[in-house]
Amino acid sequence: MNRTRAGLGLAGLAGAAIIAVIHLRAGGAAAPAPTAVATGTAEVRRADVSERQHVSGTLGYEGATTVTAPGPGVLTGVPTVGTVVRRGQVAYEVDGRPVILLYGPRPTWRPLQAGMADGVDVQQLEQNLTALGHGAGLTVDQHFTAATAAAVRRWQRAAGLAVTGEVPLGQVVFVPDAIRVAGHDVALGVPLDLGVPVEHGTSETPAVTIQLSPRQLPTAKVGDPVVVILPDGTTRTGQITSIGAVTVPAATPGGPPPQAAAPVAVRLDGATPGFLDQAQVQVAITVAAHRGVLAVPINALNAAPSGGYEVIVVDGTGTRRVPVRTELFDEFAGLAEVTGAGLAEGQKVQVPHEDA
Repeated sequence: MNRTRAGLGLAGLAGAAIIAVIHLRAGGAAAPAPTAVATGTAEVRRADVSERQHVSGTLGYEGATTVTAPGPGVLTGVPTVGTVVRRGQVAYEVDGRPVILLYGPRPTWRPLQAGMADGVDVQQLEQNLTALGHGAGLTVDQHFTAATAAAVRRWQRAAGLAVTGEVPLGQVVFVPDAIRVAGHDVALGVPLDLGVPVEHGTSETPAVTIQLSPRQLPTAKVGDPVVVILPDGTTRTGQITSIGAVTVPAATPGGPPPQAAAPVAVRLDGATPGFLDQAQVQVAITVAAHRGVLAVPINALNAAPSGGYEVIVVDGTGTRRVPVRTELFDEFAGLAEVTGAGLAEGQKVQVPHEDA
């Protein structure tokens, strides 16, 4: 960010206590007497100052998940777009029977039943049975035991499924976490086969996606804090959670040349009331940061007669002007990094009074 541009408008701030206003009336009459502008003071202090650049972003949800069919059948039901499907709930319906969503990274590839070989898929099932409240007497491991079968029967009874004590292939589908359904990949009535995508979605966590050019990427890294300006003008803090590879989108006939960019995901801190999916937002990313530097409020800066900026230091009942050199401007903290001969931490500088 150009520091001169970042400080535009500061020259008009009231740094002096008296501003002379010259106005020529018809006939050359003199203007009214100058009026006093109320001022206060602020402290020169050490602070962390960050300078940011604004980029456009899109509000959405974090992550991407595809639910694939673990077995054959005709698709007879799907949740509506926007539905959040959690552990133990119906992911979709095949041949009129519900397919239950469970959590885990390992997809199903075989029936889960007594006498089967040990495996992490068994452990994944037992973890879910326990989380759903059916794990009494169950040891979570890779062995399908009589206790596992009993837990399966308790779960099937509670879920309204046929109570068999075993999980046939296609009765459950494993995904890493809850999924907010964003779209359907197969129409109702279409036969499914193993591995066919049925629906896709995201997590429940609000997130913002921005596109950064290769020139902007060196200033961004995972974990960097950002400030997001929402459509209603309120702000949320957040942090960069992922940075994708640089790609060049396909050209649009008659459109401008495509620009190379990398997708950057930003997770918001706290709740987001009135969330608007796909709303356009502004994201302020940090392009420079200095820690523990001398700083004053931005409105303490005045245009110096010789160019640049100065501050008015208040010493007791007197004042003195101190030329300063500015570095970073932090618009959200309202601070400017400054250095100047005779300027020190703890001093008071003149600022316009809040009521002025």
